[in-house]
Amino acid sequence: MDYRNILFEVKNKIAFVTINRPDKLNALNNETLNELDSCFDSISNNNEINVVIITGAGEKAFVAGADISELNKLNETTGITFARFGQGVFNKIENLNKPVIAAVNGFALGGGCELAMACHIRIASEKAKFGQPEVNLGIIP
Repeated sequence: MDYRNILFEVKNKIAFVTINRPDKLNALNNETLNELDSCFDSISNNNEINVVIITGAGEKAFVAGADISELNKLNETTGITFARFGQGVFNKIENLNKPVIAAVNGFALGGGCELAMACHIRIASEKAKFGQPEVNLGIIP
């Protein structure tokens, strides 16, 4: 399957999933979450994959949270739907039948921190920064 916001590659039974929105610090929008959902469905059903490594493109961020430009367009109902869908994707990763490693190469904030926490193993570079800044906006992680 072709993706716009993630890169997917399999080498030697290792799946590499890269969130590829470096201009947005790999922020999660609805399209990216849909692609991750689809990608992890296919990984789950692929016997040629033994382990998954997920990372972010560029040197600044693993995932800097939700895409604020998209969040600003949500109302209460669509906001709840977006949050529940994102949590469903993270649950899918957490419950995957293969180990998932987060290679954290920069900011892992908000939803990015939650994505890293959904993985079974987290490996962080010296540049990694973890946080839940959304609490300062009154948003519960």
